[in-house]
Amino acid sequence: MEQKNMVLEKSLDFGVNIVKFCELLEEKKKYVVAKQLLRSGTSVGANVFEAQHAESRADFIHKMKIAIKEANETLYWLFICERIESYPVNSSLKETVLELMKIISKIIISSKGKLGINFAFAAISILFIKIKAGLMGV
Repeated sequence: MEQKNMVLEKSLDFGVNIVKFCELLEEKKKYVVAKQLLRSGTSVGANVFEAQHAESRADFIHKMKIAIKEANETLYWLFICERIESYPVNSSLKETVLELMKIISKIIISSKGKLGINFAFAAISILFIKIKAGLMGV
């Protein structure tokens, strides 16, 4: 029996939900944010997917780091939607992207550990995610 890749499945589902939310934004004529959110939100899964066929462990880590950066940008656009009254809000997308950031960070830590690289960067990135979530009212 084939075991499912949790981060791949979760990021793919997230991408589908981002597309649906962006369609709602476009229906409300919120084109600029819809375009930005669509690009960053679907890029998370695209980079996770691409990392599955990385040429090396370093390439894998690099692609996963890009996925974290895109997730962070996605979080930014979701916060913009929350702060503007005329925009729709989807809090489950925010929860999911934060969860993806945690999962991907742990994968990066694990992958770096196998290379014998210092854990400081990865530990700091997880701490930053937790602080950011607390400061942003998540």
